Order: sequence, then structure tokens, then C-alpha cells
Amino acid sequence: ARALVLVARRADRLAELAAELRARHPTLLVRAETCDIGDLAAVARLLDTVAREVGPIDVLVNNAGMGDIALLERSDWNKLDQMIRLNVVALTYLTRRLVGPMVERGRGGILNVGSGMGLVWIPGMAVYSATKHYVDAFSESLRGELRGTGVVVTHVCPGPVATEFEAVAGNPTGIPVPGFVQISAVRCARAAIRALDRRRALTLPGFLIGLLTRAGTWAPRPLVRFVYSPIGRFLRARG
Repeated sequence: ARALVLVARRADRLAELAAELRARHPTLLVRAETCDIGDLAAVARLLDTVAREVGPIDVLVNNAGMGDIALLERSDWNKLDQMIRLNVVALTYLTRRLVGPMVERGRGGILNVGSGMGLVWIPGMAVYSATKHYVDAFSESLRGELRGTGVVVTHVCPGPVATEFEAVAGNPTGIPVPGFVQISAVRCARAAIRALDRRRALTLPGFLIGLLTRAGTWAPRPLVRFVYSPIGRFLRARG
């Protein structure tokens, strides 16, 4: 790659990452852009600037996202609205803006970072899981649309990753995520890039959590409902 455009809201962390990448890869043009991906007007301006000053985008990584863990009636609407705008609307808008030129050039890649919750579901994460189910259906459908164009779509469905996700989403259970099912952000990123390079449709980083997620998709839905049925009552009882 000759250029890398990094986009995030927190300018300090963005600048730190850009400096590290420039030091490791002196020949790589690293462009750091501060932008709230949930603001489509800001995203439109960003895309216009990048197209004018950097050039066409060959690979889009839709990694921005957030979660919420709460019973629906106890969740904050503003947070849910922000999550839907970020996980669904922004991802769709970015892809819609960039996929056309990729098709015209006959090459490109779209890496959508979803979640294991986009393949299964669990009480207490209704809206988050729904947004990630959208990413799954969107990615699979788009991959079919783009067959034969030279543009590939890869969908990544990680389980728990050691990031700030839980701090933002909240954890009303008070039970920490078991370390044996959690993977590092570096491991997740490497698995995602490897899957895109190999033009795979779907990857589930982490052997154990990947196996558990697949088991959830294979299990009969009535059985899954039965297994998960106590969770809603447990969350409600915690008040």
C-alpha cells in the first residue's frame, strides 16, 4: 500500500498511532483524519478531501462501532440511536460511497468488522446484536452482488476482544469476561487482514470463541431460547 488513511474521533490517539506507523514504514503516506463517523455530513466532507488529496480508496475497513448491554427498557435512547447510526448507517454510507469506484477500477476490498453477536443473539444485547446481524446480511448480500467484479467483501465476527468495548457498553451482570474466551486486538486484526488477503467471506477470530459461536448457529433455535431464557430474568432481578 502506498497510503493509509486513519479515521477516528480521538485526535491524540490518532496522532500517536500515525507517528508509530510513519516510523515503522517511512515510505508509507499516513494520513490521520479526526472525524465522527456517526456524522454523515462530516464523513461526506472527509471522503471528498481524501479523494482530492490522497486518491482513490482501494480497501475500506469498517471497524468503527460501539455496543450496549442492558435490558431494552432500561437502555438510554440517545446511546442506542448513536449505536445504530455508527454500526449500521455509517457503515452502509461509507461502503455505498466507495464501492462504485472500486467496481469501475475492477479491484478493491471491503472489510466489515461485525461481531459473533451478529450470528447469534443473547438477552441484554438486543439492539447491539440486531445491528451486527445487519452487518452479516449486508456483507453476505454485497459479496454476492460483487462476484466477478474484482472487489471482495470479508466479514469478521470476533467474540470478546481486549478493548474498551465493555467500558462503553456497560456490564450490568458484574461478571467479567472470562480470559480464556478473550483475544487481543492485535490477534483479531491479524486474523481479519489474513482473511481479506485470502478473499474469505467470513472469519471468526479465536479458536475457542469461534467454535462456541458456530455451535450457537448450528443449535436448534428452540434449544438456544431455552438455554438463554434465564438471562433476561437474571438481568431484571439485578435492578
